[in-house]
Amino acid sequence: MSARLLLIGPPGAGKGTQAVRLSAMLQVPAISTGDIFRANVRDETPLGVKAKAYMDAGDNVPDSLTNDLVRDRLEQQDCAPGFLLDGYPRTLDQVAYLDSFLAEHDTAMDVVVELVADPDVVVERLRKRAIDQGRSDDDESVVRHRLEVYREQTAPLVDVYEGRGMLVKVDGIGEIDEVTARIASALAERGVVVAG
Repeated sequence: MSARLLLIGPPGAGKGTQAVRLSAMLQVPAISTGDIFRANVRDETPLGVKAKAYMDAGDNVPDSLTNDLVRDRLEQQDCAPGFLLDGYPRTLDQVAYLDSFLAEHDTAMDVVVELVADPDVVVERLRKRAIDQGRSDDDESVVRHRLEVYREQTAPLVDVYEGRGMLVKVDGIGEIDEVTARIASALAERGVVVAG
């Protein structure tokens, strides 16, 4: 069965962890713009150099760079049966771009999963991740800025997808297996069966 999903939620809500699990269970690729940007930063590609300045400040990489990167990835063969987006779209302009891309390919999103998480819990999670992984984009002041950027720019997407009847809200706080089970249950209610 094909599935085209989007995971949305604030930084630190567990999207990356859940995307990897759901990707395996649904047998579709997980596409994380954050992972792609970090790989480019690590490899010091031209995109990586540009992206690093935005990421270190806690700002989103501009839509034009992000859209091109996502289009290239979604046109790869492994995405034909479906995909799981993590970290894209983040703005209303990116939603419009994704809608246009999907329409060109005679398809559409199936479900949008919003992981809901308390900001203070998120800050603590990310402070721990910064220590464990040595990530410069997880400094507390940067994290709080990223949460503000999320509220300003990304939260309106929730309204768009809710208005289309595509949104399911899932509590992102708890043990990883518990959150995965909550997501699988929410998807099953929408007709997307997640194999355990």
